[in-house]
Formats: sequence, structure tokens, C-alpha cells
Amino acid sequence: MELPPRAALLGSLLLCCAGLTKGLKITSTEQLMVEKAQGEKVTLPCTFTVSPEDQGPLDIEWVLIPIDNQKKEQTIIMYSVDRIYNDYYEAMSGRVQFTNPDPKSGDGSVDILNLKSTDTGTYQCRVKKAPGVESQKIQLTVLVKPARTKCYIEGSQETGRDITLKCVSEEGSPLLSYSWRKLTGTEELPATSLLNKDTGELSLKNASEEYSGTYSCVAANRVGTDDCFVVLNVTPPINTAGTIAGAVIGTLLGLFLLAFLIFCCCKKRKEKKYEKEVHHDIREDVPPPKSRTSTAHSYIGSNRSSLGSMSPSNMEGYAKTPYNQVPSEDFERPSGQNSNFPPSKVAAPNLSRMGAVPVMIPAQSKDGSIV
Repeated sequence: MELPPRAALLGSLLLCCAGLTKGLKITSTEQLMVEKAQGEKVTLPCTFTVSPEDQGPLDIEWVLIPIDNQKKEQTIIMYSVDRIYNDYYEAMSGRVQFTNPDPKSGDGSVDILNLKSTDTGTYQCRVKKAPGVESQKIQLTVLVKPARTKCYIEGSQETGRDITLKCVSEEGSPLLSYSWRKLTGTEELPATSLLNKDTGELSLKNASEEYSGTYSCVAANRVGTDDCFVVLNVTPPINTAGTIAGAVIGTLLGLFLLAFLIFCCCKKRKEKKYEKEVHHDIREDVPPPKSRTSTAHSYIGSNRSSLGSMSPSNMEGYAKTPYNQVPSEDFERPSGQNSNFPPSKVAAPNLSRMGAVPVMIPAQSKDGSIV
């Protein structure tokens, strides 16, 4: 029975499609999910076979499918008409290349170098050789190894207290897990310890001196590990009362010494200020008080000079008057002294031999006047 022309045409198309499916085929279908660490190299597989019926030019294209469906696909590398184009995606410039320099040999795999966390995504390999077309998707996850892990102690390191050892990695892709171990002593964690693998906390209840030692924490994920160390030193409690008393006494002594120094400085300053004031009160233009001897000599000298200027005719009266007392402003005769004591005569020096006129020194009367 003959088939109608329309049915015959549909059968021919089905046979043609079946032939195409048997022609071009991607053979690397065993690894559709890949995990790698940041900084490493990854190979995304895409091997294929062609049939004699595939006579068209060979095109191989790798694209990055964004998670957001609203964004367009991004071509990262292409092979077409015997040429390689790898400058489509600036973020991977210089980091993506075909594994085989001649992709038409049946290997369209690509290598991505120096992986970054931003390289995580879905990649699709598309192979075209008319009339055949095939594609394959691969999920790439770039993980970050744990790094910059820090260990520290929380709580007072005294016997009888609860102490917590903490461990945190500043870098690392989830899921991170933590583990603790003791490196010294018994090298076993205390019986009262409690570990939280997700947070990295190791709780030690009612700590004793046997808990002292070096502890190590290891942070790990699927692509790497990192560790850190901490030293625990559990000691008996400190006598806080004695410490506080000593601190108070020391503070009081310090304040007393400071007050004493301030007092001494102020006293010294006042003494210097007083000396300056006394010094300024003394007038330099006022002569010091004269003594009795200097007053007498001054008086005698003045009278001698005045007498020396007199004429010889006027000297007779002075020659008859004796001199028995030196005048003084502050001189007072004692009450027991005889006021009627006769004045003594003082002989004038022999001035004739000196070629001068003899002169008598005047004497002082009872009332203090010059005679």
C-alpha cells in the first residue's frame, strides 16, 4: 500500500533526523558538576564525534549562562572556520583556552586558569557541524579554602571557671567545619569539654590546672584546610583583696608625696619673693648711720678748717677756752657722772716750728654749746 505524499514526506524527515542524531554526538557526559578551589585550574570537558553526513563547517562555542534569566548569555571562547576567538569575555581575558590546540580533532574542552569565586556558574558547550547540532551543560562551583584562621580564649583562665576556646576562619566557602585537639600533656581533650563543629567553639567547664597546654583548631571544607594554635594556662585565683589594698596604699603614698613637694615649692617661692621685696625697700641714695667716732672726727675737722681761716687777732679768745668733750647727737652723760667736772685744757700743738699760727681747739660747755 502506497503512503500518501504527505505521509511519505514526514517519514523522510524522521529518517533524516534519526540519521542526524546518530551523526554528531557529544561523548563527555560523565562529569556534569565540577568543584574546584580558588586559584586552581579547571578543565571543562566537551568531546564529540561526527559522521560522514555532517559536511558543514565546524563551530564550537562556550557560553556562561547567568543565574538571572533576565541577563543575556556570555560567550567566553569560540572556534569557527579554523580560528580561535578568546577575547569575548573581559573577566576571563587571558585565563581561558582550548585544551587541544586543534578542536576539530574531536576535543572541544576548555581550561580556565587561576579560578576566582566569581567564575562560579553554569557553562554550556555547543558543537555545530551542519546539519548536526549538540550541546552540554556543566555546573562549576569555585570554592574558597579556609584562610586566616584565628584562635583565642574567652573567659578568665582561673581554676574553677568556665573557659571557651574559639576558632574562626575569616575566609572560606561554606560549609566549614571545625575540630579541636590538644597537643601537649595527655593530648586528649578534657572530659568536661564540649565541641561545636559549626561555630568552632570548645567549651571547658570547671577548668583545672590539668587543662593547661597547647590546643590546635583545624578549619576545613571540601577544598582545603587551615589551622591555628592557642596556649591555655589555668592558674589559681589571685588574691584580689590584697591587690586592691596595695593599690590604695600606693595611691595614698603617692598623693602625700605630691602634696609635700608642692608645699616645699610654694614655701621656697615665698622666701625668694620676700628677699626681693626687702632688697627693693633699701634705698641706695640714703647713707648708713654715722658712728660716734666718725661724727666726732667730722666735727673736729670742720671746726679746724673754720678756725684755720680766722685771723690771728681772733684766735686769742679760742686759745683761752679748753676743749674737753666731743659733741654727739645721741650722746647722753650718765647720771652718776659729776657735771661740775672742770673742763680740761688741750694744749695747742707747736705750730711755730711748722710755720703756722697756733690754734686752740674749742671746748664744749655743760649745756652742749661751743665756748
